[in-house]
Amino acid sequence: MTLHIETPLAHSLPLSMISHKHVWLKYEALQPSGSFKLRGIGALCEAYATQGKTRFISSSGGNAGIAVAYAGRQLGIPVTVVVPETTTARAKALIAQEGANVITHGASWAEANARAQTLLDDPSVAFIHPFDDPTIWDGHATMIDEIARSHIVFDSIILSVGGGGLLSGVVAGMQRNGLSHLPVIAVETYGADSLFQSVEKGRHVELEAISSIATSLGAKKVCENAFQATSTFDIRCARVHDSEALDACERFLDDHRILVEPACGAALAVVYHHHESLLSDVHAPLVIVCGGVTASIAQIRDWKQASTIIRPT
Repeated sequence: MTLHIETPLAHSLPLSMISHKHVWLKYEALQPSGSFKLRGIGALCEAYATQGKTRFISSSGGNAGIAVAYAGRQLGIPVTVVVPETTTARAKALIAQEGANVITHGASWAEANARAQTLLDDPSVAFIHPFDDPTIWDGHATMIDEIARSHIVFDSIILSVGGGGLLSGVVAGMQRNGLSHLPVIAVETYGADSLFQSVEKGRHVELEAISSIATSLGAKKVCENAFQATSTFDIRCARVHDSEALDACERFLDDHRILVEPACGAALAVVYHHHESLLSDVHAPLVIVCGGVTASIAQIRDWKQASTIIRPT
């Protein structure tokens, strides 16, 4: 039983016209849980189910928790998700809607994760990490398998980085499909930029706090595997402002009729806001539309109104 679906891969005329490039989109926002997270988390949940685990515990800022809750409901296994206080009411409602128990604890994901560890009180209970697990990376890599089977011509991948699970999976998928020579543009928002700062300083950095509104990118420390990948592959780290990510969300809704959250908007902002220094040698980028369902359009517009939108000149 595979819990994720094969998602559409399409050429984007609006983004191609804006960027004067040939832009492709991998629509992970159309996964049943609303984000790419279901690929890897679903694979991990299935693996634990075959081992006879009877309960899942996870920690999440939102989308990973929704994916675990969805997987648990599909597999008939009860789920508890510990979320930080920064998690939106919408995210908590969506986790509960899948039948999971939601516990709110701590000011950050790290504190919620520590609380989740205290619930592992029985060998039959499995902990589902939101991003740092090789089985999760292998599951995420299936999106690259699908892209490779399509035989489209692309010369780079643009994706958002939070904890590093997506980056780890994409790199693994590129490696096993003979695509590891292509550059990956790894995008974070200012205030949730652990990978950027780690690469800039040449050591694995943990942020003091998350100040970005893109809370789905809110791991204070990117996973070691993602950080190490930057020294082996052509990974180009980038940052965008919250205002750019929010603007990209709204424009993407207008252009493609799909709502994504700011964590996904960060990757789209590279194209919408003409970050030419990142795209100068790129002609056919493929953007992973990683999705996310924890923010409504009303909330995005509220955030946007409170921000200073930075538009290209």
